[in-house]
Amino acid sequence: MDIGKQWRYIIDSVQDGIIIVDEKGRFVAANQTAQLITGYTEAELKGQSCRILNCTGCKIVGKGKGKDWCGLFSAGLIREKKCMITNRHNRAIPIIKSATVLFNEKKEIVGAVETLKDISENIHYKNELSSIKRMYHIDDGFHGIIGRTPVMQSLYELVESVASLDTPVMILGESGTGKEMVAKALHETGSRSYKPFVKVNCAALSEHILESELFGHVKGAYTGAESDRIGRFEAAHEGTIFLDEIGDIPLSVQVKLLRVLEERMIQRVGANKSILIDVRIVTATNKNLEQLIEQGLFREDLFFRINVFPLTCPPLRHRKDDITLIIQHFITLQAEKTGKNILGFTPDAMRMMVAYPWPGNIRELRNSIEYAFVLARGKSIGLEHLPEKITRFNPLKTGSLNPSEPDGMIRIGQSEREKLLDALRQADGNQTNAAKILGVSRITVWKRIKKYGIQLK
Repeated sequence: MDIGKQWRYIIDSVQDGIIIVDEKGRFVAANQTAQLITGYTEAELKGQSCRILNCTGCKIVGKGKGKDWCGLFSAGLIREKKCMITNRHNRAIPIIKSATVLFNEKKEIVGAVETLKDISENIHYKNELSSIKRMYHIDDGFHGIIGRTPVMQSLYELVESVASLDTPVMILGESGTGKEMVAKALHETGSRSYKPFVKVNCAALSEHILESELFGHVKGAYTGAESDRIGRFEAAHEGTIFLDEIGDIPLSVQVKLLRVLEERMIQRVGANKSILIDVRIVTATNKNLEQLIEQGLFREDLFFRINVFPLTCPPLRHRKDDITLIIQHFITLQAEKTGKNILGFTPDAMRMMVAYPWPGNIRELRNSIEYAFVLARGKSIGLEHLPEKITRFNPLKTGSLNPSEPDGMIRIGQSEREKLLDALRQADGNQTNAAKILGVSRITVWKRIKKYGIQLK
């Protein structure tokens, strides 16, 4: 067999895309898989500049040929680099690219051969597998977020729906509800997952420092700026930037941030040159931005620019059925961290944990378990190991508990009369079943009914 004449059949049989370019980056050949990935026919590609694919992994100089055209010709070899290309239909395709420079007999660069592996199906498969795991409770977490209640399942579905788009997302919720974890889930589920995820805590930085952190500065821009420094937007190029506590950004910085979002260009502090950036914007706040707008503390135009797709992290008191699951998760983590063989909570301690309203949400819950681990000596955590604010909590005064509790559960801190009423409600007035719930005899139930003058209906 003459392999030279059969090379076309060979490269067309390869499952990866194969393209060949000359020393000026012009397409010479493309196999069938490459044509499917790019959406272009080989005839449409031939003679065109490789720039047509807008590959994020290329460092094109564009001043001549060979090393003066592209960084690949200087490197000589690229192995499995994750990047994005834009196909004929203007759709971003995540790929893994490898490339090798081609030389003639005089050791002169004559072009390069590149292989392209489409990994978009892998990303879709990963998301689908995550959904299946949650459906059958194979995995307790969604990108580290613990929860199985309907309100959390709805949140996961919304994250997956918007993750693959570049739509600006605002994450709302009380402090400690896990807004940063939702932001990371958005990043990890989308097509930018292989690029940087950069977080900026806007509340922790002063106005002057925040501007420099976001946009960078040049040497001499202000006292102490001894060298050029890139900002968080540049660091997040092609990835995701997460602006936490967006409601604390000063008005002067809000103006510049709005311009960045509109023009997708940034200027370092002290520079007059604009830099093109491509980032996914995710913001979060526990403040009411609409009230801040009325008070003149937040720009309305910026609000509408970042609040395109809002997501709300529910507080822990609205998903009490998740509390035991989250507790067990933190117990496992703390056991690994401390080496203590603590397996769980006593029934009374667990009921107290579920009854508590958790104003600090998951962050407060995690800290309480860490506190209990310090005190506990045996294999379980009891009431005596819990923080005082939890053991002193009186649900009857706050009215924070739902009147309908699971069968057989008596609420913490109740009087004898309230316990009796709860048991009778759960037993639909049946004194025998109420006695079983309370762990007393039927005669005792009858006596207490008479004692407190309870009328059964």
